[in-house]
Amino acid sequence: MPSSISTRFRQSGATLIMLTLAIAVLIGFAALVIDAGRLFVIKTELQSANDACALAASAELRPGLSPADTQAINRAVSAGLTAGNRNYIGFQGASAGITASDIYFSDHLSNNTTTFPFGYLPSNAANPSTAKYVMCAHAATGFSTWLMQTVIGLLGGASGPNTVFAFATATTAPAQTSCGLPLGVCSKGPAPDFGLIKGQWISGRFSSGGGSTGSFNWIDFTPPAGGASELGALITGQGQCNLNVSTPVGQTGSLGNAAAQAWNTRFGLYQGSNNVSNAPPDYTGYGYTATNWPSQSDAFPDFQAKRLAFASYGNTTDSVSAGNTITGLSVNNGYSVATHGAAGQLGTKGADRRIATAPIVDCSGWASAQTVPIIGWACVLMLHPIDSPSQDVHMEYVGNPSVVGSPCVTFGLAGGIAGPLVPVLVH
Repeated sequence: MPSSISTRFRQSGATLIMLTLAIAVLIGFAALVIDAGRLFVIKTELQSANDACALAASAELRPGLSPADTQAINRAVSAGLTAGNRNYIGFQGASAGITASDIYFSDHLSNNTTTFPFGYLPSNAANPSTAKYVMCAHAATGFSTWLMQTVIGLLGGASGPNTVFAFATATTAPAQTSCGLPLGVCSKGPAPDFGLIKGQWISGRFSSGGGSTGSFNWIDFTPPAGGASELGALITGQGQCNLNVSTPVGQTGSLGNAAAQAWNTRFGLYQGSNNVSNAPPDYTGYGYTATNWPSQSDAFPDFQAKRLAFASYGNTTDSVSAGNTITGLSVNNGYSVATHGAAGQLGTKGADRRIATAPIVDCSGWASAQTVPIIGWACVLMLHPIDSPSQDVHMEYVGNPSVVGSPCVTFGLAGGIAGPLVPVLVH
């Protein structure tokens, strides 16, 4: 009998040890699942932040542009940081924390930061003439495990904070659908430039009739339902999106002051409810007319210089009257003017707003039909604000937006062959 009791005690002791080990193993597996799952979620959040960073930065690159856009890299970094850090990580607990040193540029595709030939930092600066790809690569640190550190501690070990890393690479590629201003540039010849000459000024007007030369007409993207309010919203916003070649569009009638005021927001001129926050201006509001640009062609290089200086409509004097003196226009003095300079509203609130994609259409087709198809795309520079809806409005043809080096990187769905360039992830 004593021997039997001793055996039972030994067996119960072994069972206790096995149960303890089983519980420890189960806790270990639970810790592994919970903590690994948490780190996976954080990595997914960080990946989204890097994706946003790369896409936003690539939209600002202008490889092959002549003359070179010397501020393209700086704008790309700023756009990447803004978009990337609007994403939160750690179960949405804190901003992603992407910095300028996490952004790299390259003239060819590669898959990690060590093979990218140049970064943003001055010691290894990117070349704005050749930078075509951008990589955002960020490591987020300081993520302690919840249960695993307890298990490791029970086993006599130590568990430090974990690091999560993600990267994304983006470039621009032709779109199958795109966003465009409600401006139908009239075809004058065959593709790809449809009879338009780079640097050429084209004109139209806000009233019906397409202007004195009929180079463009205002478009109704939802015929026959569109109107001045719809066009005004498109001009203050990104334009009409999900457009492709063959999309049928209509012709508008007179648009009135509301649409003209929307157009002027892109020059940093505001009336009514429009302001720099809900209708961002371009980096410059400086205007070009026959008065201050008599050649009436090739204003784009000077426009780039004015962007670098964040010049307002009045150049360095933030008043409507100063701008009117420069351009010869009669813009109403009731407009407020976005302030100039890097520290002013144009420098802090500005965006790429005066270089836009516009559909090319056969304007003569409106004589026999209510709608005409989009047949191509034009990259245009909006040259000056509007002082009267009956005034001729001028734009400059900057080129085919599907050509590498085009300043017309716009929003849309990638996957086309000859559409306007749009940002797209490649890694």
